[in-house]
Amino acid sequence: MNARPAPLAREAAAHGAWQARLTLEFAPVGARTALVRRRHTGPLLVQRPFHPEGAPCHVYLVHPPGGIVGGDDLALELTCLAGSHAVLTTPAATRFYRAGPHPEARLRQILHVHDAALEWLPQETILFDGARARTATEVRLDAGARFLGWELTCLGRPSNRESLHEGVLAADFRLYRDGRPVLFDRLRLRGASPALHAHWGLAGQQALGTLVATPAADVDLAPLRAIRMPDVRFALTRVEDVLVCRALSLQAEPLRALFTRLWLALRPALFQREAVPPRIWAT
Repeated sequence: MNARPAPLAREAAAHGAWQARLTLEFAPVGARTALVRRRHTGPLLVQRPFHPEGAPCHVYLVHPPGGIVGGDDLALELTCLAGSHAVLTTPAATRFYRAGPHPEARLRQILHVHDAALEWLPQETILFDGARARTATEVRLDAGARFLGWELTCLGRPSNRESLHEGVLAADFRLYRDGRPVLFDRLRLRGASPALHAHWGLAGQQALGTLVATPAADVDLAPLRAIRMPDVRFALTRVEDVLVCRALSLQAEPLRALFTRLWLALRPALFQREAVPPRIWAT
């Protein structure tokens, strides 16, 4: 029996919404990590893998339309098998455009890390005024897994003097270790909300970010807390072996600079490697 399409699906199809799925799997092949499985439907894919530092596999996630509109539904599922080491980033910011009369846009990401290493380093997500976005990132770590990742969000386009007067953001981040919940973040923001400007909220800052690194039980936080970045407010905390940095700024660039400095400092301890920035960051 053919099921009738849901109203959201009918409306999305009517204005040409994208439905995209991408599945990636990394495994050790010889002395290197290789992308051994890649399957996609719709406009979500990866460029050719690189090995600029030997064993780790560097991959760039690409969304060819260049932006996400109301009704779009994008999903990524990534698996790092035992012994692998993957570094993922994006060539540009992810943009959620004004939704207008269309339904919310969705971006879902599930990252499985077995006895392996994953560095999740996407560029920022930009919400245009009037966007309605729902994002969810779920990180599932097995025993022995190593993970460093960040997520950056910019509410509006400060360089164009645009803020989030209208629109909605629902963002979730969940981290599990051996199936046990370790860190749950749930952010709900609406345009013109008092939380955007109040001192107990974002205090007028339009860019926010979170960096997570584990296992970090032996990391000395003092030199990291001593970092000084212009126009950035940040704090570092550690619960068990999970290090969390939360940061605010008017624009995304200072947050990206801060997180890059933290990554440079943390990578030798977490991955026993000096940091080698992805080539795409220099273009």
